[in-house]
Amino acid sequence: MEITKAEFVKGSSFESQCPKPDKSEFAFIGRSNVGKSSLINMLVNKTGLAKVSSTPGKTIAINHFLINDSWYLVDLPGYGYAKRSKDLRKQWIDVMDEYFSKRENLACVFTLIDSRIKPQSKDIEFLNYLGEKGVAIAIVFTKLDKNRQHESAINMKNFKNELLKYWEELPPIFATSAVKKTGRKELLEFIHDVIKSDK
Repeated sequence: MEITKAEFVKGSSFESQCPKPDKSEFAFIGRSNVGKSSLINMLVNKTGLAKVSSTPGKTIAINHFLINDSWYLVDLPGYGYAKRSKDLRKQWIDVMDEYFSKRENLACVFTLIDSRIKPQSKDIEFLNYLGEKGVAIAIVFTKLDKNRQHESAINMKNFKNELLKYWEELPPIFATSAVKKTGRKELLEFIHDVIKSDK
């Protein structure tokens, strides 16, 4: 798959405000500073499509982008913001729970994990939450260029081992670098195959 067109459609505060579910939808989510915007921009090969908020955690919006006039890429608000108020955390839970439960065209949720750090409980808990809801997921390790290769490899291996304490088998896994465009081809091929199988 080659992306020739990527455009912002709308930002929604609730699932009910999202675009009509008439196209396959692939969502991206992760913790603060995981490199989500950079990954999305790398994937669509368009600088500035997904923007980094100056106040992370303050805005809870489901941002839809139409790709090649044929599928949606969705930038979801991140989880685990320490500075998010109790009310905003509850709002995030309510909005995301509704989105994951009701969005019938949701083909896959790409959960981004920082390859530079050791396994984090918030990431494991979120993946378990998606698994319990029966949502199709894939894991995307980010920032491979920001660490020594063997250190990233150890962190990724430890994360997989931690997840296997709860999962019988691991979901699809990708290793990426937005700077070097590592993993771009593999992610786009995966999306293409899922769209093809959904038809």
